[in-house]
Amino acid sequence: MDDPLIFLIRVLTKTLGIYIVVLLVRVLLSWFPNLDWGNPLLSTVSSITDPYLNAFRGLIPPLGGLDLSAILAFLALQLVQSLLQNASVSLGGAAY
Repeated sequence: MDDPLIFLIRVLTKTLGIYIVVLLVRVLLSWFPNLDWGNPLLSTVSSITDPYLNAFRGLIPPLGGLDLSAILAFLALQLVQSLLQNASVSLGGAAY
């Protein structure tokens, strides 16, 4: 059985991976302006991802109609995910 701390770090890493996929879906869906965001599935995706994206939208304003803040948001998530993976390995967990 793994150390509880390593297990927690792995769960957080996997959760961040899932969130990155949901965020990617949100960004791709934003390319279709005619979507009905009142749809329960789309509004759920939006309500999960928009607060995180809004934090980065304040840092990088849209340039020519392009919202580049999502790139910074992805980089931040991947950095945290990488740091957690490295912490898990350095604490004695096997690489995954």
